[in-house]
Amino acid sequence: MLGGFHLIDMAVMLFFFLILVYLVSKFAWGPVMNMMQEREEYVANEIDAAEASRKEAEKASAEALERLTQTKQEAQKIIEDAKSAGVKQEQDIIASAQKEAERIKLSAQEEIQNEKDKALQALQEKVASLSVLIASKVIEKEISAQDQDKLISDYIKEVGEER
Repeated sequence: MLGGFHLIDMAVMLFFFLILVYLVSKFAWGPVMNMMQEREEYVANEIDAAEASRKEAEKASAEALERLTQTKQEAQKIIEDAKSAGVKQEQDIIASAQKEAERIKLSAQEEIQNEKDKALQALQEKVASLSVLIASKVIEKEISAQDQDKLISDYIKEVGEER
């Protein structure tokens, strides 16, 4: 006996402790370590999956940003095309209106000239008929200066009445 401890008791306890360590290492330690290993692999896989998801999300975000930029560029091009088409259409309308105004102006000038020509022709016909009338009256009688003045006055009156 050593200070209240018995050597045999200690040897028995040591023996049972070693058996307990052997049993724990044989039956409990392996499954616990396997379970810890599986848990470690699961956590590592989850971290890898999260990292892959993060990379995929970054890639999708970059693609979405690229598509957005491309869409903005296409929209800007459409707007610019529409503006240039509007300007071209405006120029075409102005040119067409100018051509139409010129055509109307020329048509009006031609119509005025035609009416002027008709009026001159009518006036010439009237002068001719009046000249014939005066000539026939002159032939009917011999005219004195006074009769000639009277014929001219009558002629002027006739011309004035016919207008």
